[in-house]
Amino acid sequence: MDPKNELKPATLAIHAGEGVRAPGQPVAPPVVQSATFLWGEPGEGELLYTRYGNNPNQIQVARKVAALERMEACAVLGSGMAATAMTLLALTESGDHIVASSRLYGATGTLLAKELPRRGVETTFVDPFEGDWEAALRPRTRVVFLELPTNPTLRIPDPRPVVELAHRRGIPIVCDATFASPVNFQASSVGVDVAIQSATKYLGGHSDLIAGVVSGPKAVIDRVVAMSHLYGPSLDPHAAWLLDRGIRTLDVRVERHNRNAMEVARWFDGRAGIDAVVYPGLPSHPDHETAKALFRGFGGMVGIVLAGGAEAADAFVGALELAFAAPSLGGVETLVSQPRHTSHRSMTPEARLAQGIPDGFVRISVGIENSADLTADFERALTRV
Repeated sequence: MDPKNELKPATLAIHAGEGVRAPGQPVAPPVVQSATFLWGEPGEGELLYTRYGNNPNQIQVARKVAALERMEACAVLGSGMAATAMTLLALTESGDHIVASSRLYGATGTLLAKELPRRGVETTFVDPFEGDWEAALRPRTRVVFLELPTNPTLRIPDPRPVVELAHRRGIPIVCDATFASPVNFQASSVGVDVAIQSATKYLGGHSDLIAGVVSGPKAVIDRVVAMSHLYGPSLDPHAAWLLDRGIRTLDVRVERHNRNAMEVARWFDGRAGIDAVVYPGLPSHPDHETAKALFRGFGGMVGIVLAGGAEAADAFVGALELAFAAPSLGGVETLVSQPRHTSHRSMTPEARLAQGIPDGFVRISVGIENSADLTADFERALTRV
């Protein structure tokens, strides 16, 4: 493991994965925009081919993310869903079984419920707060899958009892921790075996690339990479370079996201026309104590529920002038979306409500703008509603 892993996240985000320092070497890594590399026989070393994930830009950013996650290795892929899919395909085969939290990003839930069964892999979904994880396990359970915090409801089920149970049974724990980023939460610190991030979000940080990363033991990552050779979701070298550049400011950006989101959440809390404010940093949040115990910061995501329901939510989002109405999250700009129109549109209103997503729910990815400017924009929109 890279000795730089002992450094703090802010330092790792800049220096981890860097090559040999020597006079004449560039401070910023160059883009190696090549699909293939000169090679004739095994004696000439590893066969380098960008689809294999071993382009220099891919290697550098993978080492950096592994260091940030305090994991042994990392694979960098073309999207967060590519990272999720390749991981689950690498860890299972026909006849196997997965136990997953019922509180998941919509596409992840669809992958588990509809796509993997076509390949002979079944999933049992467990409510992470009221369900019985142990009862859901089977002899051929190969993965336990969690999401922390949950999208979009920002719930934080305590992963430690589930990790202990899975490890007692020899089952790896996979956790999507995109909403936290490795700055706020290192999944390895609670025993998670494999951590997934949609690098499109906080790691990239500028809404200008699509990428995903999966970190864990080298033996697992080797299997993920081998699976990606077949399915082909490699990351373009230039996108890998952009991802590395984004990560260099990850720590300072997340610090500002954390601070702005707390200020925005407090501003919305108790305001007329708002039925609920969902933010782990507020003492009213049901998982506030868990968040304090596990996370360095409470994150840049805030949920609000407008009293007027779907009509009020549509009007509020449509009246915003500074914040953008757009899917995705984790960028420097503030983005708002309604899960009923985006990430959870495939669910019925009743199913969404059961997960804590009423039709008046608006998800806010708080950016790094001046927080007073943001709250002024929100106030104008609420007034128009």
